[in-house]
Amino acid sequence: MLQKIIRLILENHTIIIHRHVRPDPDALGAQHGLATIIQESFPEKRVYTVGEEDMRLQFIGKSDEIPDEVYQDALVLILDTANRERISDERYTLGKMRVKIDHHPTRDTYAEVVWVDATYAATSEMIYQLYIEAKPYGFRLSQNSAEKIFAGIIGDTGRFLFPSTTKRTFETAMGLLQTGMRTTPIYDRLYETDMSILRLNGYIMQNFERVSKEVLVVRITKEVLDKFGLEPIDASNTTNEIGNLHGVKAWVTFIEESKGIRVRLRSKGPIVSDLAAEYHGGGHKLASGATIDSWDTAKELVAKLIRICDTYCKTD
Repeated sequence: MLQKIIRLILENHTIIIHRHVRPDPDALGAQHGLATIIQESFPEKRVYTVGEEDMRLQFIGKSDEIPDEVYQDALVLILDTANRERISDERYTLGKMRVKIDHHPTRDTYAEVVWVDATYAATSEMIYQLYIEAKPYGFRLSQNSAEKIFAGIIGDTGRFLFPSTTKRTFETAMGLLQTGMRTTPIYDRLYETDMSILRLNGYIMQNFERVSKEVLVVRITKEVLDKFGLEPIDASNTTNEIGNLHGVKAWVTFIEESKGIRVRLRSKGPIVSDLAAEYHGGGHKLASGATIDSWDTAKELVAKLIRICDTYCKTD
């Protein structure tokens, strides 16, 4: 499959790279890392990245604004996106062929060519493996592209702390470091925060609810966001430190948006991706997201999460 993807990249002059909505560092690192590799290796190709921006993460890369006509005869690569509902920019259907590269468990096959492997810690890690396979064909990895890929890996492994981190992940990091890239500026940009978000984190630490011995709940309403002068996307970057509380196995954050309530599920053992899928969401086994329509549905979801953790603790 890797050889097929490499051949498609080599054969196509116009390449458009998509990723998921509400981009995180891995989605952006994979997208802009791959775009940079292709563009620097083959300057004659037209390579575009599309999707809505997250101002906080623009240091990884910025999206291009392109008209529909560019999609004619274009190869479309869609990265780090499990299902079609989460693809940022619906014009991916306009390309002549679609390639899906993702490390989330398969939930939707929306492309003609698919490379999905959930053993990778990040899609950015998969992009580095693609580069390794493509080196004999003239693909180059610069310090610039390495920094983008590294940012994606750091984001999805929690600075190599998450259990998805493997020997291959560290080997990838070593390969990226050999380009001469520096890690400290990346850490600084990824984890710097505004005063308003820091204060929101303080609010969360004081107002989370322990609904069972194993489960914590955080509710961030529109009123709370207004109090701190924040948008819903800002609240997505709030603290996970509550998960360090002794005995906790999972926690869920609800963020009220203009249309619905965003759900962020995190776990230290119980699988939460299936629960997210029940609400048209998805993600990793221990870190998933969804969107629900009401606070009553939130109560229903919390009750299910408690049962999942109870079952896990009885069998663990």
